[in-house]
Amino acid sequence: MSTFVQNIGRRALVCTIAAAMLAALAMPAAAQGKKSRAKAPAAAAKAAQPQQPIQIELYQQLPPSRVKALQDLVERFNAQSTASQVTLVENDWRAAKSPHMMILSGTNEEAFLTGKPRYKPLFALMKEAGVALQTVKPQAMVTRKPFNANGQALALPVGLNTPVLFFNRAAFKRAGINTENPPVATWSDLQGTLSKLGASGVGCPLTIAEPARVLIENVSAWDNVPVTSGKRASFNGLFHVKYVSQMASWNRATLLKFFKDRTETEERFIKGECAIFIGPSDSWADFRHVDGLDAGISRLPYIADAPGAPQNTHASSSASLWVPAGKKSAEYKAVANFVNFWLQPENQIIWQRDTGYLPLTRAGIFASESALLGDTLENIKLAIGQLTYRPVTAHSAVQPLIERESALRLIDEELAEVWAGRKSAKAALDSAVARLSTGK
Repeated sequence: MSTFVQNIGRRALVCTIAAAMLAALAMPAAAQGKKSRAKAPAAAAKAAQPQQPIQIELYQQLPPSRVKALQDLVERFNAQSTASQVTLVENDWRAAKSPHMMILSGTNEEAFLTGKPRYKPLFALMKEAGVALQTVKPQAMVTRKPFNANGQALALPVGLNTPVLFFNRAAFKRAGINTENPPVATWSDLQGTLSKLGASGVGCPLTIAEPARVLIENVSAWDNVPVTSGKRASFNGLFHVKYVSQMASWNRATLLKFFKDRTETEERFIKGECAIFIGPSDSWADFRHVDGLDAGISRLPYIADAPGAPQNTHASSSASLWVPAGKKSAEYKAVANFVNFWLQPENQIIWQRDTGYLPLTRAGIFASESALLGDTLENIKLAIGQLTYRPVTAHSAVQPLIERESALRLIDEELAEVWAGRKSAKAALDSAVARLSTGK
């Protein structure tokens, strides 16, 4: 157990978390919504006053499989709130009138953050509204986005994840591979496992989603190897060239296959075509509900001879809740109440369970460890242990130059040239480093 988790103040949280876990386990999210709605008559009676509730609009860019969890959260909030109501809308910040909250991701988030600030910093909004904001500090989750240099939250990182390894237990058993202690801890171990899977008839022993995020950003941090030198990228040295060349050789030997995007990569694993999937930890929420798929989970492999490995991985914010500037104080107060509701222990547990995303509060971290939840949050336990395995170093810290979506997309373009056999690992990494320095 990490020092961070040991020091979060367990005694102060025990009663709150125990009650929250029992509530979350007692019924699914949808049922909780129904229970809350059952109180609607009483709430309606209290709300029978001249003043109408403030209407708050929320735009979202979550993956389709995560939208239901957000809808349930909004329903639960609306059922207990008489002062304000939240509605999901389709107009984003580009519209003539922007919504009050926006869950942005990828290039859309980068576009929103380009140019003059268009947002109200979340930490300032909450302070002005008189509502406490208790989120996990950046260092604890090894993430910088969306926090400022002082560790204050500019937005709420509702889609946090880190890359881990998933494996198909049935495929492992057919190949005679131990499923309780799978030999996948190091990349050397993994190579032997892939060979056994291939020999047993598996056509795709391994697939990796978001290669740049996994193979460059997180493998480097996990192995405590720098990816930058000063303000310039430097992942084109011997370590990375040797490592990417190894991945290319696995690809040529059909031990490793790459697909178009994360969605297709996950589908290949779900269908049983690929026996091992390395990708975002929140994929657990999808894999757990697939009939016939018995998925196991393990840490991201590390390179055995790398000094200090394993170290720590990074938490990527695949989606963050931003609040546009220029709204009324009463509307900001309503937003603050919604954020506060989202961060309540019982809602944190449900959000983690239904989306697979990492905790946003200390209470969420503490809850994920409880034996009462069984394997429901197994991915959360493993991911937190991986993120906080050792104190962050200068080499394993998040590097803004690399973590940007546009930078990772550029690196993926160069890596695709390696997988296709059109460039050597050295040529592709040299090109990626050069392009990052010029912004092209």
